[in-house]
Amino acid sequence: MSTQLKTEFKAVLDSHDLSSIPRDLRYHPISNPSPKVLTPDQIQHFNEKGFIAPLLIYNEEEILTIRNYFDELLQRVIAQGGDSYSISSAHLKYGPVWDILTNPTIVDYVSDLLGENVIGWGAHFFCKMPFDGKAVVWHQDASYWPLTPSKAVTVWLAIDDADRENACMRFLAGSHHFGHLTFRPSDPSEHNVLNQTVDNAEQYGTPVDDCLKAGWASIHSDLLLHGSEGNTSARRRCGLTLRYAAADVRAYLDWNQKGVWVKGHDETGHWSNRPRPESEKK
Repeated sequence: MSTQLKTEFKAVLDSHDLSSIPRDLRYHPISNPSPKVLTPDQIQHFNEKGFIAPLLIYNEEEILTIRNYFDELLQRVIAQGGDSYSISSAHLKYGPVWDILTNPTIVDYVSDLLGENVIGWGAHFFCKMPFDGKAVVWHQDASYWPLTPSKAVTVWLAIDDADRENACMRFLAGSHHFGHLTFRPSDPSEHNVLNQTVDNAEQYGTPVDDCLKAGWASIHSDLLLHGSEGNTSARRRCGLTLRYAAADVRAYLDWNQKGVWVKGHDETGHWSNRPRPESEKK
């Protein structure tokens, strides 16, 4: 795991005991009788299975522009000592990523699940290089996040085509209904990109491949077990994870400072509303 990625995930787990934070980690079913862009069947599928896919976000020309931008950004990050997993909290540093986080098409999809007041608070590239070999072991996003209640989702935007050959993401459909599950620290032999493992995870749901063409996305619950195999192919597999929460979610450990108001308004002042970065931090 890269130093930056290790710091992002382990700082919370090592320096603070998340179990001491009064988090509500139950699944809260979506109730939206009049969705604007999703269909009732899609919302029912999210409630039952924990995800929706595929959803078209960018056409071929648009995603090519984004991919070219990422290629250049990745070269800079590697030149500075990072790696293909190092580009995290990217909406706070890079204007084009802030633009993706606030994209109205994405926000409308998310709003149908989270409500009229929505916070975007995370953007992280998960880029598996050719023959990378590292797995993302079955895990729940909520395990890493000091947020409560559990009313948050991840949008996984395909920068490259993602399929089984180059280690697309996989879901354990329906696993979000079990709430927060026990995990252990990953063993080095697992070659895990992250640092948590849920043992015997497949007892909680049915494996589903999240195959996506570039420019398409999926949305999954923060409680849904998901992961991916190591990329043993000659093709890269890059995705941008975009994190959103309902505005009534509360963040500990100053994570509210990562917030961007992507829809609605703030009545409490809890979440920051970070502006678009005018210049990229290098």
